[in-house]
Amino acid sequence: MEFGRTPALQIIVGVLWSQLQFGAEAVGTTVFTLRNNCTYTVWPATLSGNTAVAVGGGGFKLSPGANVSFPAPAGWSGRLWARTDCAPSGTASLACVTGDCGGAVSCSLGGAPPVTLAEFTLGGADGKDFYDVSLVDGYNVGIGVAATGARVNRSTCGYAGCVGDVNALCPAELQVAGKENDQQSGAAATTTVACRSACEAFGTAEYCCTGAHGGPDSCGPTRYSRLFKAACPAAYSYAYDDPTSTFTCGTGAQYVITFCPAQQQ
Repeated sequence: MEFGRTPALQIIVGVLWSQLQFGAEAVGTTVFTLRNNCTYTVWPATLSGNTAVAVGGGGFKLSPGANVSFPAPAGWSGRLWARTDCAPSGTASLACVTGDCGGAVSCSLGGAPPVTLAEFTLGGADGKDFYDVSLVDGYNVGIGVAATGARVNRSTCGYAGCVGDVNALCPAELQVAGKENDQQSGAAATTTVACRSACEAFGTAEYCCTGAHGGPDSCGPTRYSRLFKAACPAAYSYAYDDPTSTFTCGTGAQYVITFCPAQQQ
């Protein structure tokens, strides 16, 4: 499923993507295109919320600079995320430092937090698509979601995502440490590979929006969610962060999901 980066092959991929997108729009199928803009390999994963269909096969490897496109059935809802620092074992097992889904290559479980999520409901109320990028389960990799297609109105189909590097801003009490090899010396150094949500870190009702704080009137932003929001204004920072974080788009939209986006698309 992985595409290389030679100029000739990139041209072929571009043509194939154009044909796939045009055909998808004609029949009303939604196509997701995943791009890895990170400097390292990620293992994207998908999980369906309302069907047994594993879009994109449930998970695969995506090298730096590579793209993969796949369709989703009408009415599909679910989530996509990136797994990092993964070590394959055989053909079906994969152990990842972040976003792991029970050690499987093809996920049938959600990604273990902290993990950045792209969430979709296709053909929801009034036939519209609903989508967002969520940091409610923490952050491991920046994700950007852009609607594309000939019939897409960019002024109404907004950009959802997290361009800022939350790991670089993560408070010590939320940090998840990992090892990273220095490209020049080869020595391993400790680095922050993910940032936990306050709910995961502390488990209290105030941060988890449960119990006495189980509704939008009683669960508001905290100093931790405000930090996430400042870094990523177009992403969910806590459970009831709907007004600035949920986006809609009409029929015929296709979606580009970029890992480590450099800027809004």
